[in-house]
Amino acid sequence: MRHRARTGLALTLVLASAAAAAGCSTPADRGSDPTAQGAPAARTAVTSCGSGLSFDGPPKRTVALDQASTETLLELGLQDRMAGTANLKTKIPAQYQDAYAKVPVIAPKIATGEQLRAVTPDFVVAGSTDLYTKDRAGTREELGALGVPAFVSAVDCPQQNEPGKSPFELLFSDYEALGKVFGAEERAAALARDQRAAVAKAGESAAGTARDGKQPTVVYLYSVFNGMPYVAGRTGLPSEMSRIVGAKNAFDDVEEDWPEVSWEEVARRNPDFIVIGDLSERGRPGDSAAEKRRAMAEDPVVSKLAAVRDNRIVEVPGIELDPSVRSVHALGLLAAGMKDLGYAR
Repeated sequence: MRHRARTGLALTLVLASAAAAAGCSTPADRGSDPTAQGAPAARTAVTSCGSGLSFDGPPKRTVALDQASTETLLELGLQDRMAGTANLKTKIPAQYQDAYAKVPVIAPKIATGEQLRAVTPDFVVAGSTDLYTKDRAGTREELGALGVPAFVSAVDCPQQNEPGKSPFELLFSDYEALGKVFGAEERAAALARDQRAAVAKAGESAAGTARDGKQPTVVYLYSVFNGMPYVAGRTGLPSEMSRIVGAKNAFDDVEEDWPEVSWEEVARRNPDFIVIGDLSERGRPGDSAAEKRRAMAEDPVVSKLAAVRDNRIVEVPGIELDPSVRSVHALGLLAAGMKDLGYAR
């Protein structure tokens, strides 16, 4: 879930030459150096969010501006090519912890231009465009003028993408583009292939979900802040997840990723079931699944919904409802939860 910056420093980057290259090696359980699979040609070019990015060779000092980007790079075995990470929302999963320990944390929250400047990056990666502003890391144009390519996930660039591509396919295109940049094409292709298979498996039960010709409706409860619920709107990944498993997001008519709504409106939509995003590790009031369940049980209107009374609730890690290398896991939990509730085969 994105949050706009309230304060920040204007970017005044004057980047020094990147530090001497350290040989890239992946953890033992990840196999050989991913960049050794086939080093890029003298110059490699990719397109990201409408901008062309070019590289003389694999980046050696990459900074990931958010957790989603960090975990994608770690999944590709690129931790030794990283000079920094920022904006950690929850704990790093066990499978990435050893690799993550090798990467300096330049900012616990959203990185500023000053923090970015201090580590002399030669490549910057982010999951969303709103991390590239003057009072955050700096605009992509500013970084580009200084010779630092700035990558944004294709999922956050709907106007620049090929029409008809699903959010998951756009996510997979990120893996493939980053694989090309780092010369790790084989690993990126394998990751995209495995996750496409996971998406296909989650969709196998979709044909059996409709009842009386109607799809089951679902509300995704992401967070509760100051007593108000934030749910998935049409432009967030959960709407695509719903389509894949044969359900319908009850707030599909709201053109936002995570709009604030009222409990009365949740009740009016009367979903067949509810997905709770557990953000316990983030630690803000209202983040845990238990707090969200309690908020619904205590609300005089929502507590009367059949979905609440009959415990037709599926819990998933909240961070996995935003596009990331972990999103296929949440999709699998959604498909399994629907099956347990009797909505799928």
